[in-house]
Amino acid sequence: MKYLILTSLIVLFIESCTKTDPLKYVDPRIGNVGLILEPTRPTVQLPNQLIRMYPNRKDYLDDQITSFPLTLISHRNGEFFGIMPFTGDASDQWRIVSFWDQNEEITTPYYYSVLLQNYNTRVEFVPGIKSGFFRFTFPENQIKNIALLNMNKGNWQQLSDNAFSGIEMVEGMKAFVYAELNQKAKFSYDSASHRALLHLNSPGESTAEFRYAISFISSDQAKENLKNERTGSTFESMEKNARDAWSKALGKIIVKGGTEEQKRTFYTALYRSYERMVDVTEGSQYYSNYDKQIHKADRPFYVDDWIWDTYLALHPLRCILDPQLESEMINSYINMYVQSGWLPTFPVLWGDNPCMNGFHSTIMILDGWMKGVPAINIEKAYEAMKKNAMEATMLPWENGPACRLDFFYQKNGFYPALKPGEKETEPLVHSFEKRQAVAITLGHSYDDWALARVAEKLGKKEDQELFDSRSKYYRNLYNAGKGFFMPKDEKGEWIDIDPVFDGGMGGRDYYDENNGWTYLWQVQHDIPGLIELMGGEEKFIQRLDQLFREPLGRSKYEMWAKFPDFSGITGQFSMGNEPSFHIPYLYNFTSQPWKTQRRIRALLNNWFPDNIFGIPGDEDGGGMSAFVVFSSMGFYPVVPGIPVYTIGSPVFDEISLRLPDNKKFRIVAENNSEKNVYVQKAILNGKVLTGPWFTHAELMNGGELRLTMGPLPNKEWGNNTNLFKQLPGLRE
Repeated sequence: MKYLILTSLIVLFIESCTKTDPLKYVDPRIGNVGLILEPTRPTVQLPNQLIRMYPNRKDYLDDQITSFPLTLISHRNGEFFGIMPFTGDASDQWRIVSFWDQNEEITTPYYYSVLLQNYNTRVEFVPGIKSGFFRFTFPENQIKNIALLNMNKGNWQQLSDNAFSGIEMVEGMKAFVYAELNQKAKFSYDSASHRALLHLNSPGESTAEFRYAISFISSDQAKENLKNERTGSTFESMEKNARDAWSKALGKIIVKGGTEEQKRTFYTALYRSYERMVDVTEGSQYYSNYDKQIHKADRPFYVDDWIWDTYLALHPLRCILDPQLESEMINSYINMYVQSGWLPTFPVLWGDNPCMNGFHSTIMILDGWMKGVPAINIEKAYEAMKKNAMEATMLPWENGPACRLDFFYQKNGFYPALKPGEKETEPLVHSFEKRQAVAITLGHSYDDWALARVAEKLGKKEDQELFDSRSKYYRNLYNAGKGFFMPKDEKGEWIDIDPVFDGGMGGRDYYDENNGWTYLWQVQHDIPGLIELMGGEEKFIQRLDQLFREPLGRSKYEMWAKFPDFSGITGQFSMGNEPSFHIPYLYNFTSQPWKTQRRIRALLNNWFPDNIFGIPGDEDGGGMSAFVVFSSMGFYPVVPGIPVYTIGSPVFDEISLRLPDNKKFRIVAENNSEKNVYVQKAILNGKVLTGPWFTHAELMNGGELRLTMGPLPNKEWGNNTNLFKQLPGLRE
């Protein structure tokens, strides 16, 4: 017995010594300098919670900090309130700015610290759920001040010697803040700038603690939110709680092997996958600007999502790691429909921000439902999805009733485009975003396919037939002679354009942010049909090969001046934009899946380093990071809406997924290395896999996928080209 106990203790000790600590690998600075587009921000927050803080500066190379927001309005869409400590004469208080040194900054998901060199003042921050906690350490024998800033239209007021409140207005809704200082302060307010100044009255105290909470209901509710989170808590205890929350979230995936750099990239990507959506429920209620009402909350209400970016990988990742959380988010979408009359596309805090194109919330809801995400009100969801499909405009950056172009689409099976130089005739068309006629036709074909699948499951046969027929509309724009999806005018005649470079800024007259090479592959829902259009598997492979080899045909300077989102370039493939995510995996639908394995490893290695330039395009609050998480683990959901994953090439020797109900799914990559990137054979729960596929149910039931890796492709493995047609939801 003593021997057994000793052995068990030794095993536990070894496991504790070798266990990966995910948090130590998270570096929020990765991607903080955008190669062309927006940088990532070193956001400090709890997973999927409201309070999100980062230092206000242009990017990581900007040596000046102007303020610290109390929270964000939405990812990359502004901030609520702000704070900035400073020392000395307050007469120049509205020009506060400070140098900072990269060696004097600590940034983690749960704790932030920086030295403001101009004022020799240390700023520290830890996040709560609806509250935040700043600690300022000032130099001795200096005049100490704190500026309270408004990022939007609003004001501040003093409630007592050490309590303050503020209000801001954004897009017709109000945000309230209640704050307390741990010492008395003299308050002054400048009505012209709507900013306040706190002059600290305790010269002997070098540390000031500023605690606050946000509400979208009232100032009193903000005070109540702070009370609920403040009781018994200190700065250190809040830091520990935040650290524990992140350890729990990131600990759902434990990896072994790989390089230290790959772990940093992976766990930072996983951390970013928890930035959005955020819970705005306050106790048992929440305010929704979708109907401008306060609602009783029987479950959390989430906002801040850009579905064009997140339906591809972020929502599917959440279906694995936290199906209950995904359920809350899907039902929040449905509630937004009930409150506003439309299913949103980019549901931010203040309402739908209808960016991009497509009703991809339909795909997101189908995907969650097909994967068994619990408690989805699918009948109400179907009502919402069908209304969008039949009655809403498809125009980019619009949300509301259909216009004549939409009715044309429903009747003729494609969105009509204008010839180069032709004047726009539809007043609803956005002056910059244009019609995006090809992108709309392809995107809505996928959306309608998803709607048909829900109709099929609900026994709505006529609807299923209608939307199945509409899911084939993409075929109407395939020009076999050109080998691209091309635009047609209202007469149904081809518009002769250069699909690589025409269409104005970002190709928006016909495509969107990318050119015809990217949109050639936007038929995830009917890949067999796409293969057929291209003339069969051999020609499909040739075109896919050529995508990664095709020259730009012009300088990068010229290309990026017109297509700045076309980044992370390999041939005509753009790793830096969401429509490309599934493309390297398309080889798995052919007899050459080994090319997927090679491409994925190269793309991860080349475009996602663990440094400040480590994101090839707009990361979009988890949209791109979720691709990194999936691909690094060695599998990917090519077709959201079909509960199947396809196998790539894992960068780690072992990946353990901790699933609900204490289940675990493990991926073991034997002989894995930077050189051994090719799958030689695969065994799932003791069963040999002849194709590069496994189902969501097989993953969620727990078990083990064992891959044997090698330095050269095994061209016999996974080349069963008919196998994928037999998987759930895939049909000829």
